[in-house]
Amino acid sequence: MTQIDFYILPDTTLEARLGFACRLAETIYRKGYRLHLHAEDEAMARELDDKLWTFRPDSYLPHALQGSDMAAEVPVTLGWQGPPEPGIDAMLNLHPEIPEWFSRFSRVVEIINQHQDVLTVKRECWQTYKQRGYPVTAHKLPAHGD
Repeated sequence: MTQIDFYILPDTTLEARLGFACRLAETIYRKGYRLHLHAEDEAMARELDDKLWTFRPDSYLPHALQGSDMAAEVPVTLGWQGPPEPGIDAMLNLHPEIPEWFSRFSRVVEIINQHQDVLTVKRECWQTYKQRGYPVTAHKLPAHGD
């Protein structure tokens, strides 16, 4: 059964949410898993694509946009439409809704920041996962300086 993890950030900005997504993607990649980042739309996917090149000067995370020639060859894909190719272990869901195909992954990660719109939609996601019987774990991250 798919394990669901919610990471709850103390920040309110999209910038903080995407930055954390990049760091978490690197951690998942370093553990040897293939990962799909499911963005809200094409603009977010392209912003994540740019951030994955620059979020750390000493790091490289092999990635590609879903549907590109490289997507089948890299460990990290980014998309906003349908499901990625088979063989991907985990999904980092940055879309407001749960994609219908989420259960194909062994792990799903939801990232929540303290923006009211994100809090509202992700509370609904939490309830949906729980109602369907999926194991859900919350990871509350401390504020800087805590």
